[in-house]
Amino acid sequence: MNRIVVNPQIHFGKPCVAGTRIPVQAVLELIEQGLSFDAIIRDYYPDLTPEDIRACIQYAREVIAAEDLHISTS
Repeated sequence: MNRIVVNPQIHFGKPCVAGTRIPVQAVLELIEQGLSFDAIIRDYYPDLTPEDIRACIQYAREVIAAEDLHISTS
């Protein structure tokens, strides 16, 4: 996970791809729109690699996995 960093000085501390100012959220939004990794790199973020994009997905998955759910029965 060293490809994803959180720096309070960059994008208000939102997670970004290391060595860039590219927020994980922006990459995930492009994936949500159905863009391929190649299209994301070619058309939006030429500094990214496929491994960076996979790291964004893994980061999101790990955040969700660590989330505590509190379900109310009422």
